[in-house]
Amino acid sequence: MNPFLSFFLRLVLGSAGTAVTFLPRGIELRLGRAIGALLLRFDRIRRPIATENMRRCLPELTPAERAVLLKENFAHYGTLALEILHLFSPFPSHYPSYVRKNFKLHGFERWKEAHGRGRGVLFISAHLANWELMIAGSAQQGARPLSIVTRHLKPEWLNRKIVGARESCGARSAYGSRIMGIVAKALKNGESVGFVLDQYEASQAAVSARFFGATVPTLGIVGVLALRFQPAVIPIRQERGADGIVHVTMEPEIDYAALPQTPESITQTLVSRVEGWIRARPAEWLWAHRRFKNAVWGQAPDLGRSMDATATRGAQTSNAPN
Repeated sequence: MNPFLSFFLRLVLGSAGTAVTFLPRGIELRLGRAIGALLLRFDRIRRPIATENMRRCLPELTPAERAVLLKENFAHYGTLALEILHLFSPFPSHYPSYVRKNFKLHGFERWKEAHGRGRGVLFISAHLANWELMIAGSAQQGARPLSIVTRHLKPEWLNRKIVGARESCGARSAYGSRIMGIVAKALKNGESVGFVLDQYEASQAAVSARFFGATVPTLGIVGVLALRFQPAVIPIRQERGADGIVHVTMEPEIDYAALPQTPESITQTLVSRVEGWIRARPAEWLWAHRRFKNAVWGQAPDLGRSMDATATRGAQTSNAPN
């Protein structure tokens, strides 16, 4: 990034992070919706993407219903933006405190039972509601050691700031060229690792999965890890209540031993679960993300084949999207 732009971005995020530190939650929620309304009106890039994704993925909705959904979706983006800014507060104790006040965990006993077996836990989630609160809050509640697989952001100061905020709540970030070695070591040690499965995957670690009627490239390393290390696989979903509390639910483990033993089959089961979450809370997903690049609509993937050697090698250096 251009040094001037980097400096400007750092100044803006630092100032905004300071401002939201002192913003009452009720005002934050109302302001977030207002910001979302402005984004909907003036964003000429993301709005068409979200509109087209909704049209193709939710054909059962009328145009009027999709217009209402689009409005609520952008209100969610405005709220999410303000919530994310708390990561940039200059006060070290603020973010952990903010997470505790705006997070509630359900189903924690499922993690404790799985963790007690000592074979590691794979958390599978999506970009619903506020995933950063999910990461930080789960670690705060005791689901640790917990590492979230993510990307190394640039510029470096931005990466350090976000990683530091997560670490202040007890969550680690796994990224870099040796990421799969880090993940494998964590699972061998009985630790927990989190992945998201709802974004476009361009690397050789991708497999084909059915998602909203399309066959799309999807991160396939979770299936590889499940077959290799036999960890517990726990889906974990988020939703924001009317009062702003982000409710996080650790769902029952996936019985992947009963599935065909291929990464594709396991991935498809998890992606279908994610799709169900999105259908239940469509306003809280990232419809403005280009999830359906290179999608094939109306054609089901072959889930019976095994991941080929090329994809397996590619998985050694793939980073899950943030």
